[in-house]
Amino acid sequence: MMAASGKLASFRLPPLPTVGELIKLYNLRAEKQLSQNFLLDLRLTDKIVRQAGGLRDAHVCEVGPGPGGLTRSILNSGVSDVLVVEKDTRFIPGLKLLSEAAPGRLRIVHGDILTYRMDRGFPENVSKPWEEDPPNLHVIGNLPFSVATALIIKWLENVADRTGPFAYGRTRLTLTFQKEVAERLTASTGSKQRSRLSIMAQYLCTVRNCFTIPGRAFVPKPEVDVGVVHFTPLVQPQIQQPFKLVEKVVRNVFQFRRKHCHKGVEKLFPEARRAELTQEVMRKADVDPILRPTELTIPQFGALADAYAHLCAHEPSLLSYEFREELRVKNLARKIKKITDTSTDEPPPPASCNNPAK
Repeated sequence: MMAASGKLASFRLPPLPTVGELIKLYNLRAEKQLSQNFLLDLRLTDKIVRQAGGLRDAHVCEVGPGPGGLTRSILNSGVSDVLVVEKDTRFIPGLKLLSEAAPGRLRIVHGDILTYRMDRGFPENVSKPWEEDPPNLHVIGNLPFSVATALIIKWLENVADRTGPFAYGRTRLTLTFQKEVAERLTASTGSKQRSRLSIMAQYLCTVRNCFTIPGRAFVPKPEVDVGVVHFTPLVQPQIQQPFKLVEKVVRNVFQFRRKHCHKGVEKLFPEARRAELTQEVMRKADVDPILRPTELTIPQFGALADAYAHLCAHEPSLLSYEFREELRVKNLARKIKKITDTSTDEPPPPASCNNPAK
């Protein structure tokens, strides 16, 4: 077994067309509407892979491999097995070429990562109990900007529920985002970048902003730089409430990011009882109502979520209340009233003259 591992660690792909040559060979253009950007510099793809930690004998799921630049670096790092999930048909022939060069080590799934069941992608013996060290399973990806935020929110919910990639334990993620999103994910209390994403990521994971890749390193060059972010799920989340409830509290608080935090908390409640219930939540949570959302710590968000959950346990209808829905119904009622008022204000039509001319 040791000899096999040593052999695997020293594996290098045989000579293959470069990623640039593959792009020309298969006429692969990055689609702007899919926000695709290729990373062709193998020194940079190697650097991304190093951020994942030691990948010797690891199982890896790569998201959106495209022309396979990052895939090559992953294969060269001594992994046991790589599963790539690619939605775009144009990239499949190039990936098959890589698969032939690394027999039995690269599996290709032609599908959408947003719907792919990753909990079925790897053998059960990869799993580790949640309380133990993370499993030797990693998710790595140079994500298209258009799906990156939706995908990380989905995966954070999976962390909370221990589903998807986290059915195997505390699976680690190494992913690329627009620099601004990377900064939000890792922003500390009080910083300008502190946002809903900061809280949602950090209450569930240790999040590290690894390094920034200049936009010019990509083809085509995006208008922004790109940040590489590493996530390790925490054994115990910092907030002990269901994901959707936490997300609702955090989203409401941050919708008025420049105002005092009680303004956002107010919007958790129907107008008729807004003042009374907001006061109760702020008092129960022992949070200063005039702090700005960016100044709140994760334990303070936890206290607000606990206080809100306590109220919802006594009045379950509060949980389904949505401020924007109430606003939409109000606006609709206003429009209908306006139309009705306008039609009743119109003068009656002139009476028709039925008298025949004399």
